[in-house]
Amino acid sequence: MTHVSVAVPCRLQINGRDYAADLPPSVTLLDLLRERLDLTGTKKGCDHGQCGACTVLVDGKRVKSCLILAVSIPDATVTTIEGIGQNGHLHPMQQAFIDADAFQCGYCTPGQIMSAIALLEEGHIHSREEIREFMSGNLCRCGAYNGIIDAIERVVARQRRDQAGEAA
Repeated sequence: MTHVSVAVPCRLQINGRDYAADLPPSVTLLDLLRERLDLTGTKKGCDHGQCGACTVLVDGKRVKSCLILAVSIPDATVTTIEGIGQNGHLHPMQQAFIDADAFQCGYCTPGQIMSAIALLEEGHIHSREEIREFMSGNLCRCGAYNGIIDAIERVVARQRRDQAGEAA
């Protein structure tokens, strides 16, 4: 018996670039990014949606890319860790992770950063406990959680200072 795989049209915008191809319907967004587009910053951890290493933004919302079929999000805008810096400069969250020593092995860092960026947009930044709760879908095997929370708080404090300066 021969197995026939039907290709399905897939159109996405990934890190500001249009992507279109016919894909097997079983290709996850994670595998599309890593294996077909060579965007390897997004990590494959558990491949079951439990660790958060594969977190990316889809239409501005954080998702675990190992759980999403690429063809199931037609015309979506996808942002990966490779797409957050601008003009050769790190995103403020990336810089904060460096400044706060918020990583050890670094494997979970891209997913942590993407989730933290979404966390700011979602407005879940009122306390360390709230940050910890809303970042709980991203695991760190090295236990750098305090540094991760410190990094997020640095960005929040910088944003508040900037907003206060604009209001003055």
